[in-house]
Amino acid sequence: MTSSAAPPPAGERAEVDTLRRDLEGADFTLESVHALVGDVASGALHREQRLPAMRAARRQDHPAAVLLRLFMLGDHVTRAEVDRALPATGADGAVRLGLVRTAGEADGDLASAVVDLRPYAAADAAGTALWWVASDLGELATGAVLHADHVLGIGGASLTLAQVTVRTPRRRTLDLGTGCGVQALHAARHSEHVVATDISARALGFAAFNARLAGVDLELREGSMLEPVAGETFDLVVSNPPFVITPAAAYDAGLPVMEYRDGGRGGDDLVQDLVSSVGEHLAPGGVAQLLGNWEHHAGEDWRERVGAWLPEGCDAWVVEREVQDPAEYAELWLRDGGMRPELDRGGYEAAYAAWLADFEARGVEGVGFGCVLVQRPATARAPWRRLEEVTGPVRQPLGPHVAATLAVRERLAELDDAALAGLRPVRSADVTEEHHLTPGDADPQVLQLRQGGGLGRVVRPGTLVAGAVGACDGELSLGQIAGALAALLEVPADDVAAELLPAARELLVDGFLHLA
Repeated sequence: MTSSAAPPPAGERAEVDTLRRDLEGADFTLESVHALVGDVASGALHREQRLPAMRAARRQDHPAAVLLRLFMLGDHVTRAEVDRALPATGADGAVRLGLVRTAGEADGDLASAVVDLRPYAAADAAGTALWWVASDLGELATGAVLHADHVLGIGGASLTLAQVTVRTPRRRTLDLGTGCGVQALHAARHSEHVVATDISARALGFAAFNARLAGVDLELREGSMLEPVAGETFDLVVSNPPFVITPAAAYDAGLPVMEYRDGGRGGDDLVQDLVSSVGEHLAPGGVAQLLGNWEHHAGEDWRERVGAWLPEGCDAWVVEREVQDPAEYAELWLRDGGMRPELDRGGYEAAYAAWLADFEARGVEGVGFGCVLVQRPATARAPWRRLEEVTGPVRQPLGPHVAATLAVRERLAELDDAALAGLRPVRSADVTEEHHLTPGDADPQVLQLRQGGGLGRVVRPGTLVAGAVGACDGELSLGQIAGALAALLEVPADDVAAELLPAARELLVDGFLHLA
């Protein structure tokens, strides 16, 4: 294993505040970068291709173009350009902060980035977040394989977790495996106190710098998994843990170990241990949300496997978003580890074979990726569980939908059917009704309700329930709607209620209906 040579950036609060003002003054934002380089270069940059953006940025002297070249593309700029782009910090200040190194002290001497520093903008349930986030330079900038202690920036998994997390006010929040600190920054916007942990001291150094740059106070603790918070409870736990399933033989074949993705455990044991133990660290009403991989074994439904991990006495909601076969999974993480057949066919295929052999030996037919939510009930009631596959596109951020689902489940747990019949639900504005019929037929063969937001669910409720949903405008109770349908159809009211009320519970939970 090799170590990253550069220490994390660091500086006194006054210096970091000055840097933040310079970045604001440079208009170093995602929108500005996109406008400077254009659609084609932005698209290429999204695909990890820097050349079009480099060519576009080199033609401009805008401060944001200089910062883009320096911190995101791995280009060299002059000290004079750094001075102009960051006028109060200057090249000397950027060196002191550990952001750049220079070849000399003259204006024309070249400066190069020591770290990746880029604008970040994301929408979550608490609103729009606008920060600058530092991490280790990636392959796009360096053209080299990542070091073992590489501190990853904000990737797709980080964005997924940030957008799915509930953002209701919390007293104490834990970000387990904080990395560069992005989940902790999000949590600080709606939490009184945030504890961020990581096994990597370098990662905690980056998290400390990013928190200071964002003007946020975090409590940082070094240690593995839940060890740094033994005996403590939290109102929210978020984690994007090192969940990649890598056989030991792949490392023997030359695959580098990466702290940010490799937990050093066999199979999906790390995710299993985290899921099964996180409930002990939840205060009443507390919620844990984490990402993970889990194995699909021959002859076993993945729901049974993951369901056995879920802690007793807690609510649980597991959503599988994607499944990869063994070959796809190996290829993904070989590329992520910098191993490519065109660079080292022998090493690549040896590591590839190690993955396939390990999965075959253990009967692994696929690997699922998804989100796990665990909640400790705030009151004495029976916990609920739901494990499901949702593979279609969803509208982000999902955090508000998740929070609404938890809230309505809590409300419905208190209501028997008589109380439920007294509710006056409203059909959600994103719900549409679809009829599918053969041309020339008067009656549809299929009637379904489609949800435009949330998880984009589609249900086929039957004519009676669909008619009831159409009548849910907040004016009539479910009991009144059931009575009206019974009279219209000339069937017993109890029969209508027996079909409608259970369906209404599910439609409320899934967001097709809501309570005014």
